[in-house]
Amino acid sequence: MDSDELEAFQQELTCSICMNCFLDPVTIDCGHSFCRPCLSLCWEEGQTPRSCPECRGIAERPHFKTNIVLKRLASLARQARADHDHRSEEQICETHREARGLFCEAAQTLLCGPCSERPEHAAHSHRPTHRAAEESREKLLKRMGFLWQIREEMKIILNQEAKKTRSFKDYVALRKEMITAEYQRMFLLLREEEQLHLEALEQEAKEICEQLKESVLRMTQYRERLKDMYRELTAMCCKPDRELLQVLVNVLKMTDLAEMQKPQSVNPELTCWPVTGILDILNNFRVDDILSQTMTIHHMSLSEDGDDASVIFRDEHHGTSRQPQIVESVVSWGVRVFTSGRHYWELDVTHSSSWILGTCKDILITDTSISIYSEEACVLFSKKVNNHYSLFTNTPPYIQYVKRPLGRIGVFLDYDNGAVSFYDVCRGSLIYSFLPSPFSFPLKPFLCVRSL
Repeated sequence: MDSDELEAFQQELTCSICMNCFLDPVTIDCGHSFCRPCLSLCWEEGQTPRSCPECRGIAERPHFKTNIVLKRLASLARQARADHDHRSEEQICETHREARGLFCEAAQTLLCGPCSERPEHAAHSHRPTHRAAEESREKLLKRMGFLWQIREEMKIILNQEAKKTRSFKDYVALRKEMITAEYQRMFLLLREEEQLHLEALEQEAKEICEQLKESVLRMTQYRERLKDMYRELTAMCCKPDRELLQVLVNVLKMTDLAEMQKPQSVNPELTCWPVTGILDILNNFRVDDILSQTMTIHHMSLSEDGDDASVIFRDEHHGTSRQPQIVESVVSWGVRVFTSGRHYWELDVTHSSSWILGTCKDILITDTSISIYSEEACVLFSKKVNNHYSLFTNTPPYIQYVKRPLGRIGVFLDYDNGAVSFYDVCRGSLIYSFLPSPFSFPLKPFLCVRSL
């Protein structure tokens, strides 16, 4: 092939974005082809609808498969260019006057045929330069794909982190209301402790919000670093074979280091400050042996529908098929039903990580499914989210940004004032207090523990 034909051949295999020979070419809806890395960077900002960089035609699909034929032709074009370059003076061995057409991976250098047979290289494996370079490009393309995938994952995590910040601020505002309401039931001597508690919450919340803000900044900067590294690797793939092979090891180490520097998300958690004398006061309303010693095995699930949530218990003999999200649980129901007064009891969750407890509308237990809806219950539950157990409440569903109790949980029912509160007995602190809302039906305590 003469130089004019070679030039024409390579022109047809040139990406119109980077003006280099195709790397992992893809063909979009309009028929034009581009390097996948170039198209990814071009479309990175996520503009909608996506358009062809060449003809501005709309691309209906966001993802495309590699054009295998174009990829093979691009490889042949690079090889033809490399063969042409081998005739240049810098590619000729000064000792043997032959082209350096072999790559020694052990020595990371280019050799001619006679040099490869010398004692210092004879025991090494040698490959044609073009083949070694193409294999190196494949390694870089796979690494680039992995980096881009991490970057896309970070986009999702970044959105979650930003959403978590907003949720946390709303929760802090709600927790201020809970703490204020709790202290209003205390003696006037506790006013000073209330103020200290609120100030400590304010300062701690400020610090955690700053951590969340810094986390969002770190993730944003990390995504930008990945983008810059991706762009650098794209340019590296287009470099001459010899230059590419000589820096490959350092480039791979650089990408490994970038992967290890992936920032971790923040898990906001407030300190549970003890309320002086709260358990002594609550024990004045203590009810012992609140639950039946007879436990029934049900299949329990927490279903959510918009702002509504329900707890569903299914008897083990019930004929309906199990849904995938339903887990087998042991349920203990209260032996008493409350229609007035103040009552306090404690439940032990030491040996379980997944549980749900609280009060609900008195329901006759039969062999049919039992559904407890949000307006009929005040519940606290522990469930696993992203390999971490967290506390949640219903009406409305809220995540509790406090430490999960590992021992006994106190439940205080003030029926006449329409209030239910949960306490960490070990720490003597408030977990959550439902804001007052009048009850219009009898309430029964219960504890549901997931079977191991």
